[in-house]
Order: sequence, then structure tokens, then C-alpha cells
Amino acid sequence: MKIKLFVAVLATVLTTSFAAQAQKTIVDIAVGSKEHTTLVAGLTAADLVSTLQSAGPFTVFAPTNGAFAKLPAGTLETLLKPENKASLTKVLTYHVVAGSFNAAAVVKAIKDGGGSVTLKTVSGGNLVASIKEGKVILTDEKGNSATVVAADLTAPNGVIHVIDAVVLPK
Repeated sequence: MKIKLFVAVLATVLTTSFAAQAQKTIVDIAVGSKEHTTLVAGLTAADLVSTLQSAGPFTVFAPTNGAFAKLPAGTLETLLKPENKASLTKVLTYHVVAGSFNAAAVVKAIKDGGGSVTLKTVSGGNLVASIKEGKVILTDEKGNSATVVAADLTAPNGVIHVIDAVVLPK
């Protein structure tokens, strides 16, 4: 009897734990990453946290802290000022595409597009995705590029692909 009770309690704990894990949103995943503290600070300053916790789905190309560090000196500090909230929002939503596109879907779209695909971002801009040396590359409207370094971090409201540079709209 004690073993059955233990097994029942253990099953309940494990089910609850897995259910809680499965309910993590895109924001929860970013908050839990030491490599995305700058992104989380930006999302907070731009009041985008609740948006990216909503049902979505969204595909987020998430720059690492190192990616933000590559920006010209003072750029990040300027964007994070309250008076620049609109500019910060435009930059951050330029990293978001409506819909959930895992790595396989992105690669298929690139192949179907003859080597590239244009992705419409939530900010209204375009990112061009292509493949170079087996890696997905994003090219922004200014001609800068970022490489996807980790893919398919999934959440119920979408997917995150980690990138090594910040992409910028016009």
C-alpha cells in the first residue's frame, strides 16, 4: 500500500513538474538564460514582456548578451533610455516573426525560395534568411548579418532561435 501511495505521489509530482516546464513562454525561457539578460532588460524597458507571454505564436531570433555587446559603443545605453522606447521597440520587434517556424520550416522555406526567404517581422521590416556553410544566416535591411547558433527552443507560444548579432531595421 505504501509503495502504491509513493508511486501515485511521485507520478503527480512529475506530471506537475513537466506540465509547469511545458507552460514556459518565450519570455520565461529568455529569463532563465544567462546569455539573454540584455534581451530581457530590453523587453522589460520596451513593455514587450506581456506581448511575448501571450498566445502568439511567435518566432523570436534572440540575440545573446555578446551580440548586444557588438553594437557600437553607447547604442544599447541610448536605446534603453525611456525617451527612446519607440526605437527600442522597433529594434526588438524586428527580431520577431508572427507564427512558429522551427529550424526545419526555416530551412525548407530557404530551399523552396531558391536559396533565401524574406521574413516579415512584427516591426514591419524584412529579414532575409539564407544558408551559408550549413548555417542559417539572417541579413537585415542594412546589410548586416547574424548567424543562428542555437535553434528550436520551443514554448507553447512559439520558438526561439539564438543569434550571434543584433539585426537592425532601416
